[in-house]
Amino acid sequence: MNVAVIPARGGSKRIPKKNIKPFCGKPIIAYSIEAAIASELFNEVIVSTDDKEISETAKEYGAKVPFKRPAELSNDDIGNTQVIAHSVNWMLQQGWKADTVCSIYATAPFIQLNDLRAGYNILQTNKWDFVFASTEYVYPIQRSFRLLNNDSVIMVSPENFPKRSQDLEVCYHDAGQFYWGKPEAWFEKRMVFSEISTVVNIPPYRAVDIDTQEDWKRAELLFEIIKAKNQI
Repeated sequence: MNVAVIPARGGSKRIPKKNIKPFCGKPIIAYSIEAAIASELFNEVIVSTDDKEISETAKEYGAKVPFKRPAELSNDDIGNTQVIAHSVNWMLQQGWKADTVCSIYATAPFIQLNDLRAGYNILQTNKWDFVFASTEYVYPIQRSFRLLNNDSVIMVSPENFPKRSQDLEVCYHDAGQFYWGKPEAWFEKRMVFSEISTVVNIPPYRAVDIDTQEDWKRAELLFEIIKAKNQI
């Protein structure tokens, strides 16, 4: 069986109630739940949360909340891998025979069914432990710089200053959407960003990190534009 796990703790500080905050007409977590269900890839779609309001919202949109996430796995210091490992352990205790477990972020309104399916198909080749969504940096990171205490600048890699942008290697980053994985890889807390993983690349305009109120406003504007052009 294939299981989708949507981690959604209730203690967001920079954006209060972030995981159920209305985003273009409905709670942002609804987009992840609806995408998982619509993909027809999953036998079960569950939400891992410590919050009653999130639990009720998740159920309203069709997900199951079969357990309450422990408090020790619901603070700022806990990573996604630990949360999914806990979910996999719960599945094992229930006798579930999961073949794949896909972590889908609760704040991923730009997620696309074709990308989810592409990730699943790649994982089925059995060449990888994880397959996740990524996108390329829109500007070469080799030409990045830091601001010093006196407000002057210094390049991180000064040797790249004379090089043309098109001559620099393209680099990628996590798109913050979904992470297909083998149950044993999650359970053993293997490193996702390593040689045991590969990616589904998506365009940068659909890879939006929402961490602040400003991010939220920008994401909603972008979502409405893309939606108007029938691209989402």
